Amino acid sequence: MVPVLESERLILRGWKREDFPAYAAFCADPERTRHIGGPKSAFEAWTQFAAMPGAWALNGYGMFAVVPKGGDAVAGYAGLWHPPLIDEPELAWSLYAGFEGRGYAVEAARRVQTWAAEELRLPPLMSFVHPDNLASQAVARRLGAEPMPPTELRGEPRLRFRHSVPA
Repeated sequence: MVPVLESERLILRGWKREDFPAYAAFCADPERTRHIGGPKSAFEAWTQFAAMPGAWALNGYGMFAVVPKGGDAVAGYAGLWHPPLIDEPELAWSLYAGFEGRGYAVEAARRVQTWAAEELRLPPLMSFVHPDNLASQAVARRLGAEPMPPTELRGEPRLRFRHSVPA
């Protein structure tokens, strides 16, 4: 069961089938996906979309749909990504077109951090960020994350940030 988390302006919830068109549009957008593997077909987007609820079933945590309070439109996603290829869960986030520049990524990620620490009792989380993704680097820094030595993920260079446990 996916919990529903709230922050001042956002609701973080599980995915619904009707969230797929917005996710597919995000996945098809070359600008939005340039740092996460590039655009995907609708079929590839569906596979990734369906994997998000599956991660909850397998790990007990995963990605939340991020919805601004008072609206129905999904603004993006934030949560924990933990395939067996990495040693620990990653705190990850992305916003859909039209929702950037409002602080939603920081607010959603901070809420996930608190939930992960208080409810899951996880140690400080980390995030992978593409070296050219200045916006996500800024989010990580606004969250108080410290840079770690660079690494690779899926054969591509990544900056790695270590977050602190929220107070």
